[in-house]
Amino acid sequence: MITETKPESSLGLTPLIGGIIDDARNLITQQLSLFQTEVKQDIHRAKTAAIPMLAGAAVCFLAAIFLSGMVARFLIYAFPALPEFAAFGIVGAVLAVIGGAMAFVGKSQFDSFDALPEKSVKALKENIQWTTKK
Repeated sequence: MITETKPESSLGLTPLIGGIIDDARNLITQQLSLFQTEVKQDIHRAKTAAIPMLAGAAVCFLAAIFLSGMVARFLIYAFPALPEFAAFGIVGAVLAVIGGAMAFVGKSQFDSFDALPEKSVKALKENIQWTTKK
C-alpha cells in the first residue's frame, strides 16, 4: 500500500516570499554601502591629488609673473624702439593664448571623467526597479 505524503504546511509560500524580500533589502543595503564606500574613496583620491596640484599651480603662477616680467624687459632691451606697454602686451597675449589652450584641454579631460562608480549605480538602479515591480 502506497501512502501519499503531504509537505508540511509551515513551508508555505509566505515564508519564502518574506525571505526573498529580506534578501532584496539586504542586497540593496549592501549595494548602498558599497556605493558610499566607493564615492568616499574617489573623493579621498581626488583630495590627495588636488593638494600638491594646487600648491604646484600657486608656485607656477608666481614663476609666470616673474618670467613674464623678465621676457617683457628682454623685449625692451632687444628692441629699444618698442614701448614698454607693447612689450608687456605681447607677453600677456602669448600667455593668454597658452592659458586658454590649457583651460580647453583641462575642461575636455574633466568632461570625460565620471565621478560616480557606474557599475554600482547601474546595479543599484536595477535592484530598486526589481523591488518596486508588482
